[in-house]
Amino acid sequence: MSTAAGKGRRLDDRQRRAWLRLIRTENVGPVSFRDLINRFGSAEAALEALPELARKGGARRIRIPSPSEIDAEQEAAERMGAWFVAIGEPHYPALLARADHPPPLLAVKGRLELLSEPAVAMVGARNASLAGVKLAQRMAMELGREGYVVVSGLARGIDAAAHQGGLESGTVAALAGGLDKPYPPENDALFAEIAERGVVLSEMPFGWTPRAKDFPRRNRLVAGMSYGLLVVEAANRSGSLISAQLANEMGRLVFAIPGSPLDPRAAGTNKLLKQGAILVTGTGDIIEAVAPLIGRLPTGRELDEPADFSSAPPPDDDARALVLTALGPTPVGVDEIIRHTGLHPAQVALVLLELDIAGRLERHSGGTVSLLIDSP
Repeated sequence: MSTAAGKGRRLDDRQRRAWLRLIRTENVGPVSFRDLINRFGSAEAALEALPELARKGGARRIRIPSPSEIDAEQEAAERMGAWFVAIGEPHYPALLARADHPPPLLAVKGRLELLSEPAVAMVGARNASLAGVKLAQRMAMELGREGYVVVSGLARGIDAAAHQGGLESGTVAALAGGLDKPYPPENDALFAEIAERGVVLSEMPFGWTPRAKDFPRRNRLVAGMSYGLLVVEAANRSGSLISAQLANEMGRLVFAIPGSPLDPRAAGTNKLLKQGAILVTGTGDIIEAVAPLIGRLPTGRELDEPADFSSAPPPDDDARALVLTALGPTPVGVDEIIRHTGLHPAQVALVLLELDIAGRLERHSGGTVSLLIDSP
């Protein structure tokens, strides 16, 4: 991602403020954020260009946070003792930076040095069995003693047990809501303890109450920060299996603990094992698989190269019409759109950016895109 200031370099206060304002803008996500910076050179220039981009994409207006709103969020972070860490800065998790579409900014609190340590994710059932809870705690403690940071999502059950087991050595909790809105409330005390002894982080705005559709984004953070992800207990339909799928797509190792076929909480883990997950009966199985990967980049598909917007003239209305005709509710690859329309890749990229900013485009895993059915 070329939006980064460069490995080990820091944004100044003005840049960080502009980045925060841009990523908090309506319809701006990690992909469009990256493309906006690449197209306009800075977040400040991108903010100025947004209304015209939205208009060309078919939207009447776009909501950009006011400077006072950004002031309020920065003040909320300061009151909490939190920071905004940008991709490319020293404390941004290196593996997450290599994930598909990483968030440009993270709100973080705690021992930031832990984000540079090798991490293993641990997830599982919310209605975990007592045996599952004890096993998750023990394995998290053992991983910590071997120098691994345990990452999870602060949910009840296995997530909470993993955090508790990793407290002594260091654990990271990724949130689905704002950093000041931990969920569920029953884990508030655990959240506070992790914020002091480990790290809590979120890509969502302060004050944001998590919704059901926000948890997959949280799961992406958990999987993206880690060399491997262990599923302790999971039903056939569970967020843990979504996390495992995301980890697999990112090229991370997926581990699972086998369970009784009579226990529905083992149905998901047994299914993962049938699909090729690494069978785990003890912490040594995880360490043996992860240790050779430490310091190496993940082995998933290569990141999409940032669009080069400077190599072709801007698209005209005819070009926009060609791209719109090629799009529909079924996801298609950007390369397919380029071949079908005969347009220059930079022109297609800019039309897609306009549609994205206008709220008319949906991006999917694998770099595919579709037109939103209810788009204007």
